[in-house]
Amino acid sequence: MRSIWAVATNTIKQALRMKIAAVFVILLVVLLPVMGAAMTGDGTMKGRLQTFVSYGLSLTSFLLCLLTIVVSIYSLTSDIKQRQIYTVITKPIRRFQLLFGKLLGVILLDVALLVLFSAIIYAITIYIPKYFNASEADLAQLDNEFYTARNSLIPAEVDVTREVLESYEKLKKSGRLPEGVPREKIIARLTEDQKRWKRAAVPGQQLIWEFNNVRPLDPNQSLFIRFKYDVSVNPPDLNVYGIWTVGDYRQIKYGTKRETPIRDFDRKDLIRTFHEIEVPANVVAEDGYLAVGFLNVPLNNTVVIFPPEDGLEVLYEADTFTGNFIRAVLLILFRLIFLACLGILASTFLSFPVAILLCLVIFFTATISGFCLESFDFLGENLSWVYSYTIRPVILLLPQFDKFNPAKFLVPARLLSWPLLAKVAGLMICIKSLLLLLLAVLIFSFREIAKIII
Repeated sequence: MRSIWAVATNTIKQALRMKIAAVFVILLVVLLPVMGAAMTGDGTMKGRLQTFVSYGLSLTSFLLCLLTIVVSIYSLTSDIKQRQIYTVITKPIRRFQLLFGKLLGVILLDVALLVLFSAIIYAITIYIPKYFNASEADLAQLDNEFYTARNSLIPAEVDVTREVLESYEKLKKSGRLPEGVPREKIIARLTEDQKRWKRAAVPGQQLIWEFNNVRPLDPNQSLFIRFKYDVSVNPPDLNVYGIWTVGDYRQIKYGTKRETPIRDFDRKDLIRTFHEIEVPANVVAEDGYLAVGFLNVPLNNTVVIFPPEDGLEVLYEADTFTGNFIRAVLLILFRLIFLACLGILASTFLSFPVAILLCLVIFFTATISGFCLESFDFLGENLSWVYSYTIRPVILLLPQFDKFNPAKFLVPARLLSWPLLAKVAGLMICIKSLLLLLLAVLIFSFREIAKIII
């Protein structure tokens, strides 16, 4: 362990002497406060904070990722190129200890820098409302919609298999099936249409969504109904009138009397735009039951549709902003650990420029992995076998940086739970990073460092 620690401290000193490290540190120290003062977002205090947190964390993550790749690769390749490794391996230190020491040094440097810059971002985020003299209304909105960690509940998927098969058989019997289109595609389209119809209300119709296990952190706080309308025919003023009912609907459904209140809200909202209804959390029953109802008033004279993807969700406070921020920072740390292991692996068998290029390609591919999968899914329809067994498995082996982007949780104040964080750590650290490190040890153990010339 002493040998590993000695290599780690030497790696940190080596990194601190690099000009690129100093440039990245200075950039972040200067840019983060400037961004906090200059960014305005959509002009509101909430928009200003959301923009700063999103760009601040993204910039910090991006620069630290680049720094991690450069340091982890340069640390070993420079020793080999400058022949300093001859002195090291002649000492009582094994090759795997050398790699572990360099990895430990890179990770310790990442932790120190990440703690520093995340603390700066956190402090600026807390201080911005005071600096701009936010009003009481803005502060109340920030407490409910930004300085919090809200859990999200969406309506359960409705099983439409029977309706889809019936529709398919009717089309088949009537000879209206499109020619040349595979059955799977037709079924998928019919399924999508049926799901949209289940979330649609004709004039005068009421939709009811029921949720269980709703557990607000504080019953004295508020929960929010977030929704977006779509319509079959645009109203003249592009607004939809609706009556919302939130509470224990079982009182109406079964005629039972309960102490849980039911709240009604008359609303007029713009179509195809997200809106939120603030509701006291005491409408949730003691057993965690909550129902949300929407009545499409006849005045609308159009079918109101709640899109299956993001048409309706219930948001309630489940944790604090500080706890959510810490977990978001840990997501960045997991990313850095993976890149450090990748850089160590690349440096064991490649030269510095080639290793940098390889790591950057993998890094940027992992950053847009969702886009890559969608693109190849579309392009791979005619090459399904080749794509399914070659390209797609390779992309899936990479960590999905875009899927687990910290800004996706902090900006909309969504809860990043510990179970999800543990899942990411298990996949990215315990499986993928460990495999990279073991492969690096295997390659470096059999690598010929110097040739004996007689």
